[in-house]
Amino acid sequence: MPPSASRDIAAAELAARRAEVRSTVVLAFRDVLLAQERIKLAAETTELARRGSQAASRRVQAGKVSPVEETKAKIAEATAGLDTLQAQSELMQARQRLAATWGSAYPRFERAEPSTATYTELPFLPTVESLMSRLASSPSLQRVKSNVALRQAIVRVENSKATADVTVSMGVQRDAQSGRNLAVVGLSMPFGVFDRNQGNILEALKREEKARDELALTELQLRTSVLQAHARLEASRIEAQTIRDSVLPGAQAAYDAATKGFELGKFDFLDVLDAQRTLFQARAQYQRASGEAQRLAIDIDRQLGESTDSDATPTSTVPTSPAQR
Repeated sequence: MPPSASRDIAAAELAARRAEVRSTVVLAFRDVLLAQERIKLAAETTELARRGSQAASRRVQAGKVSPVEETKAKIAEATAGLDTLQAQSELMQARQRLAATWGSAYPRFERAEPSTATYTELPFLPTVESLMSRLASSPSLQRVKSNVALRQAIVRVENSKATADVTVSMGVQRDAQSGRNLAVVGLSMPFGVFDRNQGNILEALKREEKARDELALTELQLRTSVLQAHARLEASRIEAQTIRDSVLPGAQAAYDAATKGFELGKFDFLDVLDAQRTLFQARAQYQRASGEAQRLAIDIDRQLGESTDSDATPTSTVPTSPAQR
């Protein structure tokens, strides 16, 4: 194997591994950040449910609604509390996965913090053209290209072995008749009648062709995968933007109106519960859509081997105090 070809392959494999490790760590970090946001959302949800339960209790004490309404409100509050416990469990699992990326069995940090405040925003949507321009430099493609170059070099080596080497020999021979020393020059060249290295050349050519086929397939698969991830990223961004700009404000306004109307005796508590459920679902949907968009953006960077949104990459954790360890 030519030294330069082996170095190129090793460099490409190293770049691919670096991209994979970076993606794993960033995804684990983002999972912790999103789990922390879910804890915050669950706390806000529990607080809303608690206030609704208190409002129902006041209405029952005033004799304006049936005690059944208070029971429904307390069930909603208890359900919100269970959601908080579930969010706490998910956060612990996310913290453990992040700690595992640096070889720790236990997360010795209290919380994760991003390098900037932009991590809560939707990720940047690159153009298809910019992604395709980065395709050729992706680690996975570079690795296969290096293998093609290696196979081409091996073909050249095997071809060189098929060329006969001319051997020149020189010496002195004594002529018995004249009694004089004569200079003798000899040329020898093997005739490649039976073996011209054709077997090795054919094998090298087959492996080169196989490497070229692998390159074409890898390029096609990479292009398809990146385009699909880009399409899903665009869809997730649109979904998250729609929820953020249209659904959430409307759900919040409906919940506020239902709560106020219930306190004034204009609505049943079922109306409050329905508005509350709609608001909670909208918040959860936004977190899911924005989290999926961030995951897809990271996956695109993993495949292409570089980041387009480095400013939003989280890079720090807050260690726990000795008493918390």
